[in-house]
Amino acid sequence: MTRKQARKRKQRKLPQVRLPSIPVARITACFAAAIVIVLSYELSASLLDRPIRAITIDGPFERVSALQIEEVVSEELDHGFFSANLSLIRERVVSLPWIDQASVSRRWPDTIQISVTEQVPAACWGERGLLNTRGELFLTDARHIPAELPRLSGPPEQSAEVARRYLSVREDLIPLGLDLRRVHLDARGAWEMDLLNGVNVRLGKRDVDERTRLFIDVVANVITARETDIRFVDMRYSNGFTIGWKDNVRGPAKDLIQTQQEMLAAGRTE
Repeated sequence: MTRKQARKRKQRKLPQVRLPSIPVARITACFAAAIVIVLSYELSASLLDRPIRAITIDGPFERVSALQIEEVVSEELDHGFFSANLSLIRERVVSLPWIDQASVSRRWPDTIQISVTEQVPAACWGERGLLNTRGELFLTDARHIPAELPRLSGPPEQSAEVARRYLSVREDLIPLGLDLRRVHLDARGAWEMDLLNGVNVRLGKRDVDERTRLFIDVVANVITARETDIRFVDMRYSNGFTIGWKDNVRGPAKDLIQTQQEMLAAGRTE
């Protein structure tokens, strides 16, 4: 009896596992359709990708000529209307020294349009560098420096900070009838400014923001009243400032201001 049961167990069939059927025809059809779409797109693009026959360039052209722009993008323009790389064209245009911004677009059927904005020099940096209105050094060896530009100088990596202080101080001085001619930051971190009227202002390297505020709130009014008599202003004191008078200045007004300075100046610091 036991042998018969064992034989029957051996004769039992194992359950069959059915794998899902793969619709080969459907996959083949989808693959073929994808190939047709890609080939159709490439064929259409090749038929429409006609040669570039014209280029229009819009801009002020005070420092850069349209010919210079055309020269730097000429190689890319050898491609077709659709295959031309607009991003690369823009990069090459912006690489020109006096170009600030540029936009490039296609104009059907065969024209590439380029619009440029030139850099606006806001200040001279060092001997031959130029800063734009954002305080960025965009040219390090300018052939011609406009005489009317203010002179900024300092460590190269501090150009943006020097420009920021120049713009901030100038904004406060203009309403008082004064203007800045030069701002300098030396390697030790000490600040110095020259006003447009020739007065030298020494701020030092400590508490520069507080000293600048004291200069604008108090000293600037003194300079406005006596600018032809003052040679320099030294703000490098913990509680005040001193005024350096020109040699030919005499009179009670000078003595009065000197007395006020002595009351303020409790000790010079850098």
